[in-house]
Amino acid sequence: MSPRYVALIRHGAYHQRPATPSALQPYPLTEAGRAQARQCGATIAELLQRNGWSLDKVAHCSTELRAWETAQRAGQELATRGHAMETTQTPLLSERSVGSAANLSVEEIEAALAADPRHPEPPENWKSDSAYCLPYPGAESLMMAGLRVAGYLRAVVADKPEPPKAQLTLIFGHGASFRHAAFHLGLLGRDEIAGLSMYHARPLLLCYNAASGWEHFGGDWKHRSRSSLEPD
Repeated sequence: MSPRYVALIRHGAYHQRPATPSALQPYPLTEAGRAQARQCGATIAELLQRNGWSLDKVAHCSTELRAWETAQRAGQELATRGHAMETTQTPLLSERSVGSAANLSVEEIEAALAADPRHPEPPENWKSDSAYCLPYPGAESLMMAGLRVAGYLRAVVADKPEPPKAQLTLIFGHGASFRHAAFHLGLLGRDEIAGLSMYHARPLLLCYNAASGWEHFGGDWKHRSRSSLEPD
């Protein structure tokens, strides 16, 4: 089996409620985000030409509008450069869900927990704590979301027939679930996760080989302080 090449692409900048940890917010890209998505398409086209790869005709994205719109605008740019692409959406690539606390602010969530005698006080850094899961229906921890995304990535490379030439598959999603997926794929250590994020609409390149597993071989993680509240 020849190597499989995958580009993880975090969505572009988007409109969002401030201080709100729900990453399932239904808002579109900002103008800056749309420009980032178009540049993403140009960057992918350059990668294809430089490496002699073909583009997988099927790209994958989460069901959040910002990820879909990033895929669409990148695809439009790729089309102008001779690369056709269709996009399939799946909730398996979505960001961590906070369940029934969706779209509440951090302050509102903490107030709701404090008012409910069934639940203990959350850890101080609960929003970025990889293992913590809010005690609400439908909620996930960041690790749970990463495991879900990692499973989808494994299925993508396993289900793909042998291409006639090296091929790049595009995966549009979210920074936190991508980096926790990278942990589950053996690409990041547990202590590295909190200090990293992803640049908007910049591809992070992975290679999968049946003999050696997953490898990160192109594109940079974004480094950030542990106190950063930047949303993914």
